[in-house]
Amino acid sequence: MIFFAANGAIAYVQDLSLSDCLSDENSEPTDKSRTEVSDRDSKVSALGLRRRRTNHPISERGVVSGSTKSHTSFTEELFDIGFKIWNSKCKVLITFAPFAIVLVAFGAFIIWNGGIVLGAKEAHVVSPHFAQLLYFGLVSATALLPWHFTPGRVSDLFHWCRKNKTFSSLAMLIALGLSFVAVHLFSIAHPYLLADNRHYTFYIWRKVIQARWMMKYILIPLYVYSWFSVINILVFPDLTGKSQPRVWVVSFVFSVALVLVPAPLVEFRYYTIPLVILVLNSPVIGNGKLLALGSAYAAVDLFTLAMFLFRPFHWGHEPGTQRFMW
Repeated sequence: MIFFAANGAIAYVQDLSLSDCLSDENSEPTDKSRTEVSDRDSKVSALGLRRRRTNHPISERGVVSGSTKSHTSFTEELFDIGFKIWNSKCKVLITFAPFAIVLVAFGAFIIWNGGIVLGAKEAHVVSPHFAQLLYFGLVSATALLPWHFTPGRVSDLFHWCRKNKTFSSLAMLIALGLSFVAVHLFSIAHPYLLADNRHYTFYIWRKVIQARWMMKYILIPLYVYSWFSVINILVFPDLTGKSQPRVWVVSFVFSVALVLVPAPLVEFRYYTIPLVILVLNSPVIGNGKLLALGSAYAAVDLFTLAMFLFRPFHWGHEPGTQRFMW
């Protein structure tokens, strides 16, 4: 909710700023102005949300001036967005009041319920599970295999690192260091994860992550590569020239962290909404790759259904039939 509200507010104030610039211009549009307006619309649409209609519809007439300037740094981009939101704070608060109502209701529920959990509160205590963020990066990159794990993709990332040696080397060292700390100090083995052999995460944890004591550290470069690939593919333009603004990418990572880090239990269902947002904002790929990806998803679904329906088992300490599930 915070992610969509924040990026929606950014798109809204940029619309307002663009509308103000256009309303001051009365000259006929030139080819250049049409191109600038089109570029501006692409940038606003790149926030991943449908554009809201304002009370003053944006005309295609006029010349976009300062509102289309590109920012040389992320700090400058943040200051510019903050300045625009502050100048239009009343309009933003009125327009996004429904989001505020939901957030206030959520806060009231937490106070009334005594926590965020509906079931066994003692089994789902908020924990600093920073390794969860690394798992999400790897799962997302694997789920979007044609985008991230191809020879061409690896080559593109390698060439990008060579072009930006200083920045990429520093970022890589920081990412590896933080990932090591997250895995070593903030990798939580929840009792449910260790005991409930109905879930596939039980076998992934036991057979992969905990197969050897070094295995969780060996996976660190793969976690880092996955996140580098995800962020790189969002920030840099694809073949159609579309990309996500840096503030969108940072707010997405921050929102994913807010959702996943407090959760002590590793469950694929926690990744569903962030993964869908990521898919919807990833670059377009060819029909062949899409078909291959869809076929892989169908095969996984069929395997899951077959295991659930035709491979039941029983626990010695508890009556009833148990079945495999995500």
